[in-house]
Formats: sequence, C-alpha cells, structure tokens
Amino acid sequence: MSTATSSASARTLPPRTAPAEALLENGDRLLAGEFLRRYERMPEVKKAELIDGIVYMPSPVRVFQHGVPDSLIQMWLGNYAALHANVFAASHATVHFDRDNVFQPDAVLFIDPKQGGSIQIDDRGYIINRPDLVVEVSASTTSRDLHAKFRAYRQHGVPEYLVWRVTEGEVDWFILDQDDYRPQGLGADGFLASRIFPGLRLPVAALLAGDRRALIDALK
Repeated sequence: MSTATSSASARTLPPRTAPAEALLENGDRLLAGEFLRRYERMPEVKKAELIDGIVYMPSPVRVFQHGVPDSLIQMWLGNYAALHANVFAASHATVHFDRDNVFQPDAVLFIDPKQGGSIQIDDRGYIINRPDLVVEVSASTTSRDLHAKFRAYRQHGVPEYLVWRVTEGEVDWFILDQDDYRPQGLGADGFLASRIFPGLRLPVAALLAGDRRALIDALK
C-alpha cells in the first residue's frame, strides 16, 4: 500500500525543466565575456555597463537632466561628422576595453579606420580599443564618470574625454598628456576645442543655454 502511494505521489510531481539562462542584474560581478553574453540575450535593455567588474543598469532617463542634453551633444557631433567625410559620430555604442570594463558612452567621435583612423571594431560590431573622443552626459552618474570611468579611459589611452556635468552646469574636457589627463582651460572666446579634430569647437555658454544654432555655427 505504501509503495502504491509513493508511486502516485511521484507521478504528480511537475516535470523537470532546464535551468533558466542567467540575465543581467544590477550589481552583478561578472567578467566581460559573460556580461556581453547576458546582455545580448536582453534586447529590451537599452543600456548596461560593466565598470570595474560590476554591472550598472541605469534608471529611467529624465528629459531635461539627460535626454535633452544628450540630444544637444549628438547634434553637435553629428553636424561635425557631416562636415568631415573621414569622421564618424556614434551614440551609445559599446566599447569593450578589457575583462572588467565594457562601457556605453553617451557619444564617441572617431576617424574612419579605412582612412587612417586607429579605432578597431570586432566582428560583432563592438569597439575594442579606443575612440578618439568620448563624451559622457553626467547627471546621476557623475561620481562614476569622473572616477572609475575616468581611470579606465585614461588607462586605455582615450585621447580626449568630455564630461558635461548637467546638474552643476559645468563642462570638463580632458586631454591625454603622456599618461595622464589634464583639464583643458576655457579660451578667451569662451570655447573649448579638440586637439585631434580640426574645427571641433564647443561654445560652453551656448551648450549650457541649449542654444542649438550657436553649437552648429561654432563648427563652421
């Protein structure tokens, strides 16, 4: 009798299923390969980064703290690229630096590798060394942008790094000098300017004021 009862109970157990594939979770500690494998299984996630081996998945984007400032940067760089056939601007492209750092900077600018640029892109379409210019629009991410990501960009030789601290109304444009970043001082005309890209000038007051026409005019 006990045997029959045991058999009946066994038949009512749910069937075994294969374990679910692990997905990204904020705060996970992963290496780059596993981070990218999980990220590629999550097409609904628009941005995730691996910084010093820790997964960061940002909160929803606020309009005036990030969305509008980001669009101004994309417009400025996009117009510059439109005027220079050997230059590409890209937004939120994945940059795979090393086993602990996989970033999605807000914007990058780089010289076409087919026309002498040094950037490298792997067969999955990820940047695997360094863009020539990286821009981060920083509201809630300032501490990471100016510390952990700053160190990684410097270590991997990104020549120019621009951080717009939106909440503070400040713009930092760092130039790699030998093996360290130095902040570029604002010119007497109120502009910051690239050392790599001729004519790439940023009127800081106009950027902070959201003056789109002045941003475009500065490139002419």
